[in-house]
Amino acid sequence: MTALPESAESPLVVLGKIVSVHGIRGAVKVYSHTDPLDNVLDYRTWTLRRGSELRTVSVTSGRLQGRVVVATLKGVSDRDQALEMVDFEICVPRSALPNLEEGEYYWHQLEGLQVITVDGQLLGRVDHLLETGSNDVMVVKPCDGSLDKRERLLPYLPGQYVLDIDLNAGVMQVDWDPEF
Repeated sequence: MTALPESAESPLVVLGKIVSVHGIRGAVKVYSHTDPLDNVLDYRTWTLRRGSELRTVSVTSGRLQGRVVVATLKGVSDRDQALEMVDFEICVPRSALPNLEEGEYYWHQLEGLQVITVDGQLLGRVDHLLETGSNDVMVVKPCDGSLDKRERLLPYLPGQYVLDIDLNAGVMQVDWDPEF
């Protein structure tokens, strides 16, 4: 599963964020949501978004450096220009994402799904997912009609806890005790 947070309604998917500058020649540091982290460099054109402001930039080079990606952008040649890019989200069109194998999902596809137990109890909706060391975790928040007002953390383990995902119906069926 690939971490790409964004709502299902948006034509853009967030791949990361420019968090800082690197050096004096205009390189930027990127916190990447992709897995592996440097997959953000597979997309040579980025749409940068900060609030309602949008910019399109071309990536000329990049590399993984520890837990961040250092990227060079066309037309950004000094530290001051790079500082203007800080806090922009890095987005690509949803249509640019590679197709996945059957039974695999991007995180943005799971966010917003209703989570229903095998007994038909509505636990809430998937708000977002967290990457942990052993497995990904879904944060399920209550919604209209849910069993109670509890937020739950459910392991994203298809076949074990996640039994079925129906994207068209907007529903995920889970084998989960609501009291847990």
